[in-house]
Amino acid sequence: MSKEIRPRLKGKMGDYIEELKNKDRRVLVIGDLHEPFSLDGYLEHCISIKEKYNCNEILFIGDVIDSHFSSFHEVDPDGMGGGDELDLAINKLGRWVKAFPKATVTIGNHGRIIARKAFSSSIPKAWIKSMNDVLKAPGWKFTDSVVFDNVLYIHGDGAGQARTRYKKELISIVQGHWHTSCYLEWAVGRNFKMFAMQVGCGIDKDSYAMAYAKNYPKPIIACAVVLDNGQQPIIEMMKL
Repeated sequence: MSKEIRPRLKGKMGDYIEELKNKDRRVLVIGDLHEPFSLDGYLEHCISIKEKYNCNEILFIGDVIDSHFSSFHEVDPDGMGGGDELDLAINKLGRWVKAFPKATVTIGNHGRIIARKAFSSSIPKAWIKSMNDVLKAPGWKFTDSVVFDNVLYIHGDGAGQARTRYKKELISIVQGHWHTSCYLEWAVGRNFKMFAMQVGCGIDKDSYAMAYAKNYPKPIIACAVVLDNGQQPIIEMMKL
């Protein structure tokens, strides 16, 4: 079977498009982690789903780290300092890197916090390390969004939920960001079909970093897969 990879293209939205010729792509979509505040057992759940469907493409839908210490919202004065939180986040992410050494990561709002603050402080890019270096994940590709098999994968902050976007943009969309939303919705036309999917998340709602959401609905712990070259999306809830 040929594994030829066609050239990478840059789309109008700034998303990256990769087409693998003659390959049955089976994507595992991992929800927001917010390390070091992910839920115990979520990694094992994602590994089991990867094995269940024999996934050959791994995608983190964003916010792999939380950066609570530097949040634009209120920071817990009794929480960890920046160095300690980052060290613990890197340590916990190390388990994910070991399990999924090659992956695509769509950058979420929490992943942008440090870069945004550096920008507002007039710090040139040359002074900033790559996320690969900081998080010790050399095989991960960090990007704003990616399109696989005519499905747009994007974190989802700032543009509404997937079901409000896919009919406007006329493309199947998979999103994270919304911790309390997890669904699959289809739209079928005369000559095509497309879907909108929110994948849930993998956060620990009892961690101090999630205190802002204590009065929100309970987060939905799940991951997802997209099979048959973008034609078959499936949500896999974690047993709690």
